[in-house]
Amino acid sequence: MNLLDLFARKTKLPEPGTALPGRAAPITRPGAHFVNGRAIAGPYPEGIETAVFGLGCFWGAERMFWQADGVYATAVGYAGGETPNPTYDEVCSGLTGHNEVVLVAYDPKRISYEGLLKIFFEGHNPTQGMRQGNDVGTQYRSGIYVANAAERQQAEAARNAYEAALGKRGFGAITTEIVDRPTFYFAEDYHQQYLAKNPNGYCGLGGTGVSCPIGTGVAAA
Repeated sequence: MNLLDLFARKTKLPEPGTALPGRAAPITRPGAHFVNGRAIAGPYPEGIETAVFGLGCFWGAERMFWQADGVYATAVGYAGGETPNPTYDEVCSGLTGHNEVVLVAYDPKRISYEGLLKIFFEGHNPTQGMRQGNDVGTQYRSGIYVANAAERQQAEAARNAYEAALGKRGFGAITTEIVDRPTFYFAEDYHQQYLAKNPNGYCGLGGTGVSCPIGTGVAAA
């Protein structure tokens, strides 16, 4: 297989019915957050809400969110594909359709959903399609997975604002998918808070350098 064929295979989502079969049981039972000791799978305290984002390699993406004031806990996992309870190797094969994503549990009294969107859009390049920097594949696509109409409205407004700002800087159109939140599958334990466990580990993220206020009261991460 030549490089062009390999690139095409890794950047094309599998057709329905062709994804790997997966398994009935979860591959892991997540424990405590390595950084703050909180239960990453919940139950969360009253008032804590959750959001899901995909922005390239989930190691670096998760760190951006756990460092934000108002974020209660984070976890990495897989979402947006066909294969139930996939493994990391299966996701990397490109045959599950899943994206590497971050689950963010946050206190909306301390950080708004718009604030999370600001971290998301300014923490990666959302114009690259099925890749992020040197990481190529469907699991590195930019995605916002919304739980309700209000989140969709805010996500679409943020996308439009950042697309206008990026266009002035010579970037192409934003390729971020904004879809209803699919099933979230927790990744293996060694991926959770990876960069806290491995401070010199691979991050893989690079922003565009564009800061864009998308609403009132939105603080930068």
